[in-house]
Amino acid sequence: MTLLKILLATALLALAAAAYVALRVTWKLIHPLGKPVDSRPEEYGVETYEEISFPSRERGITIKGWYLPAQAGGNEQRRQTLIFSHGYGQNRLEPHLPALSLASRLVASGYDVLMFDFRNSGESSPALTTIGLREQEDLLGAIDYVESTRPGQRIGLVGFSMGAATSLLVGGRDPRVEAIIADSPFYSLKEYLEENLPQWTGLPRFPFNGLILTLSPLMLGANPRHVRPFEAVKQAEKPILFIHGTGDRTVPSSNSELLYRHAGHPHSELWLVPGPGHVRTYPHDPEAYQQKVLSFLERVWGSSRLSPPRLVSHAKKPSPAE
Repeated sequence: MTLLKILLATALLALAAAAYVALRVTWKLIHPLGKPVDSRPEEYGVETYEEISFPSRERGITIKGWYLPAQAGGNEQRRQTLIFSHGYGQNRLEPHLPALSLASRLVASGYDVLMFDFRNSGESSPALTTIGLREQEDLLGAIDYVESTRPGQRIGLVGFSMGAATSLLVGGRDPRVEAIIADSPFYSLKEYLEENLPQWTGLPRFPFNGLILTLSPLMLGANPRHVRPFEAVKQAEKPILFIHGTGDRTVPSSNSELLYRHAGHPHSELWLVPGPGHVRTYPHDPEAYQQKVLSFLERVWGSSRLSPPRLVSHAKKPSPAE
């Protein structure tokens, strides 16, 4: 009997310890450390831009960012704005790209670019990070901002990782959005976490996956099962360009392949690039990335003769996965 009590007490202590660790890890996941906005558009040759601030659709959240108007001639005819959405734990700079490098190329090609910090990132209001759930309200606020300050402007979304998933969730359903570029999105948050959570936490799958996935809805007041980009893609009646490096170990490229299967618009496209790791396709080959994005946008907005969908892989020698 005494041995049974000892075993039971030991099991309870182990469970309590595991629950405590899971609680701490869950708290860290929804409170990632913020990164400073420590670069400026001028460093990338963009001299004209606006410091902007607008409300998220969620009350009490203020979003900060930049609006970069097009530099090339002829934008009066374009009147097109691309809204960038960054990844988990990042900010508008997405420094490993860096996003300002890509934005400067697009601005020079005649597109306006809006870059902003999601809640709990950069200079925006502190709040829980929800990996695409409530971040949708922030992106909707960005779309509202463009609509109210530049009536008649055509809108496209460009997202990276969590921002790509959020762009699909919002853009797939919002008729104001005409095109989406999704770099390294996940297919479904619940399924993604079930499969890949150990990479985020460094903890063994058992027992921590179950504990963290049980605790996260309680701490968030919302459930990851509601973050389902594939459902929005099914509903999207607009072209989507999926971009993914095949060396991505954080969000495997199979996520984009699965999402692409649900894309019903005949001019959606999947670009798989051999080698690069998570959201590393742009730094892997900036010129090829720029050309792919510009050719996609030209087909969507610049020509009535649209090419059929195709799966393309850039043939450059692969770089090591990160």
